[in-house]
Formats: sequence, C-alpha cells, structure tokens
Amino acid sequence: MDSTVFFQGWGGLLRVVVAGVLGYTALVLALRVTGKRALGKLNAFDLVVSVALGSTLASLVLNSSVALAEGVTAFVVLLTMQYLVTFLSVRSTRVARLVRAEPTLLFRDGFLHQAMRQQRVTEDELQQAARSEGHADLDGVAAIVIEADGTLSVLTSAPKGKLP
Repeated sequence: MDSTVFFQGWGGLLRVVVAGVLGYTALVLALRVTGKRALGKLNAFDLVVSVALGSTLASLVLNSSVALAEGVTAFVVLLTMQYLVTFLSVRSTRVARLVRAEPTLLFRDGFLHQAMRQQRVTEDELQQAARSEGHADLDGVAAIVIEADGTLSVLTSAPKGKLP
C-alpha cells in the first residue's frame, strides 16, 4: 500500500488548517451579512444554497487547486443569488410562485391518495409521522400536511379557518 494514503507531508496539513480557518471565517461573516434566511430551509432554493455552501467549503479546504479567493467568491455568489431570489420572491407573486412550494394536505378524514401520489408519500410514512408525534394510530389526528420544506406536520385538531 502506498504510504501517501496516510500522510503526504506537513505542507498539506498546514494548508488544510489555514484554508479551513480562513474559509470558515469568511463563510460565517458572509452569512452574518446576508442574514438568517440564507440558511433557512423554507424551500428548495434554500436547501440548494445550504448544500452548495457546504460543498464549496469542503472543496476550498481539501482541494489544493481551489484558492481561498475563489472559495470566498463562490460564497459571495451563492449568497447573493439567494438574497436576490428571496428579495424578488417577497416583492413579486410571479417569482414567489416559481420558487416557493405550497403545503399539501395528505390526510384528513382518511388518506388523500391523489395528493400522496403527487408528493410521493406512502401511508406508512404518514403513520410514522403520527407515531413520531406520539399517536399510536391516526384516530386522534385531524390532518397531516407536507410542508414546503418537505417535513410532515401532524395536526391534532383542525385549525380555525381552512386547512391548506
């Protein structure tokens, strides 16, 4: 077995430490500037940005061909795009419809199979969600909704007004 698998020299380790500390610091500062929403998981775009930021940081730290300036630029580009998408979605219903998923009712007085098929959710998954909320069965459950971020909300009583 090649010994470079285990250790390639002190220079590589030093680069990982320096790039890691500086890259992490740059990412934290960029996130503080752009606000809390940058790491929210309210829709698919938020998730994409979170995953992309993590991947960019890993590339910056572990790939010696990625310079610190390139990694920081990637952070800024991703967070700027996230800011623009959220800024526009708050001000334009057309953009909001494009980027935001709506919650979908999956269970109310029984399974709503068409909605479940569209959302690719099984009866077992809804029952598991109910059990996770402390329900042995679905008798005490008024509704189950898949939220815009993909989580399942179990409602024990019908809220005032209309369910989604």
